[in-house]
Amino acid sequence: VGPYVLITPNETRRNQLKQIAKKELDDLEQWKEEHRPGPIKLAPQRLGGKESEAQARQKQQMMFMQSKYQQKHKREEYIKAKKAAEEAEILKKKAIQREKAERLEVKKRQEMRRRQVFLEDHYYKTNELLNRLDLGLPKSDSCQIANGGPESTAWTRSHTYKQALREDENRRLEEMKQDQRRKAELMEFKQKQEEEARTRAHQNAQRSCLQSLFIFCCILRVNNAFLDRLQNKMQPNCIDQPGH
Repeated sequence: VGPYVLITPNETRRNQLKQIAKKELDDLEQWKEEHRPGPIKLAPQRLGGKESEAQARQKQQMMFMQSKYQQKHKREEYIKAKKAAEEAEILKKKAIQREKAERLEVKKRQEMRRRQVFLEDHYYKTNELLNRLDLGLPKSDSCQIANGGPESTAWTRSHTYKQALREDENRRLEEMKQDQRRKAELMEFKQKQEEEARTRAHQNAQRSCLQSLFIFCCILRVNNAFLDRLQNKMQPNCIDQPGH
């Protein structure tokens, strides 16, 4: 254990602090005693108003039904707002995806256009080369070609290649047309499905609202009938009471 210094407390300072704390506690108790609330004095008065018990019960029932209907209406409004927000979010996501698909479609079209230009240029260059080769053949070859000799192989090969290129180009154009036709039909089908879904949702919402209104009217009619019967039962008692 190392060395340490022990400092004794100051008794005078300690007593002064104790006196100050005691004085503050006494002041607090005195303030509480002075500001204690007194007894409540109210003039007696008659409660209940001028309405009869049946009218009060009917009014209470109406207020209860109205509050119940208002809560149901608020709940339906909350559900509608939630559905609207979800539909808006879905439409936003669909718009983003549609924009991405359109950009991708534009990119594909540009790529197909570049490819088509390349194929056309390649086709024209090949034709030009083959025509140049055809023009470079001697005149005696024409007779040999007519006779079906082995020298006609170059002309036959060039003619066959030209025809194959033409058929391939026609086939590519036809495939592009069919692809565009399929995409248009698919987009039209999707738009028709979305329109039918919106129509069904609107009809379901209208049907639900009408059902809620019909149920409320039925409950109100039953409650009114019950209150009328209760009032009719209480009226003879009120008439017979003065005679006793």
